[in-house]
Amino acid sequence: MTRPAVLFLCVHNAGRSQMAAGWLRHLAGDRVDVYSGGSNPGSDTNPAAIAAMSEVGVDISSHRPQPWTNEMVAAADVVVSMGCGDVCPVLPGKRYEDWELTDPANQPVEIVRDVRDEIRAHVVELMASLGLDPAA
Repeated sequence: MTRPAVLFLCVHNAGRSQMAAGWLRHLAGDRVDVYSGGSNPGSDTNPAAIAAMSEVGVDISSHRPQPWTNEMVAAADVVVSMGCGDVCPVLPGKRYEDWELTDPANQPVEIVRDVRDEIRAHVVELMASLGLDPAA
């Protein structure tokens, strides 16, 4: 595999998938292509997710919720879903993972911190499976 591509999916693309994409960009840099999208995107990224990520030096404040596209799915080597269920896209030949995580929507930052840390652990495992060592 040359440079792998990962797509993170959740319903609103406002919390979990944004944090996962932020972690992967932060830890892998330009060694991986990172996409994220939602099945029913929200209007803004979750402020508690932005705050929790900022606490660890990862800025996701400029990323906005967007729908996933067929092009994103086609480009991805790994598709990680986080709560989008049956509406998540499935294309043959892709590797799929489903991460069961607490939805940070309407949660206080204390809960979102726990979700952030759990996502980081999953991202580090994903990187290892792709042969990538975390940069940070």
